Amino acid sequence: MPAYRAVLFDFFGTLTRSVRRGPQHATIARMLGCDPAALVAVLDRSFYARARGLFGSAEAALHWVSEQAGGQPNRGSLRAALVARVEAVRADTALRGDAVAALLALRRRGLGTAVVSDCAYELPAFLPRLPVAPLLDACVYSVELGRCKPEPGIYLAACDRLGVEPHECLYVGDGGSRELTGAAELGMTAVRLAAPDLAGHLVFNADVGWTGPSVASLTDVVGLVDRAPAAVG
Repeated sequence: MPAYRAVLFDFFGTLTRSVRRGPQHATIARMLGCDPAALVAVLDRSFYARARGLFGSAEAALHWVSEQAGGQPNRGSLRAALVARVEAVRADTALRGDAVAALLALRRRGLGTAVVSDCAYELPAFLPRLPVAPLLDACVYSVELGRCKPEPGIYLAACDRLGVEPHECLYVGDGGSRELTGAAELGMTAVRLAAPDLAGHLVFNADVGWTGPSVASLTDVVGLVDRAPAAVG
């Protein structure tokens, strides 16, 4: 039996390849009556507020963003842009080639699996359609919880849903939101995914000072579990 009982994964840049905003976002800006560069600037500076759900519903949040960027969309345009934004964020994400295989391997070893993500409303809307969805025992979204990494509560929510203690968890992430530091401070074994494609990844509040362990692929995470010391008792 491995020493770990569960593996927690970040989503963007971890279960997915690096994320970059694609051309659909410029189209959304025009739907909202905004300059595309202004819209991106507002999205960047408001990320953590949106990821905590501070603006209310998805529609209210996008309306706030559009107004900050100089737009005054009508209700129909706003609703159309909301649908388009979910699809745009989905289009910006591509699962890593070994994501499904790694999750299957971990579940075959009897480990719980979870996503712990700092995100706005888009990810909860489209993750259930992805091939990894049936392989996750829990999904903890900051926008639903009102807490972002590295706050302890977001990790503890995942532990509670999986029925495990922090020290029984392996946490894997690219390092955004100082997630590795937060996980390690709770007693989790934190590992950075240092895949080559992450050089241009869209990331906020990166864990730049991380000196802990790292892996190059999700397949390597399975190897870490297999090499873990046997659990006592």
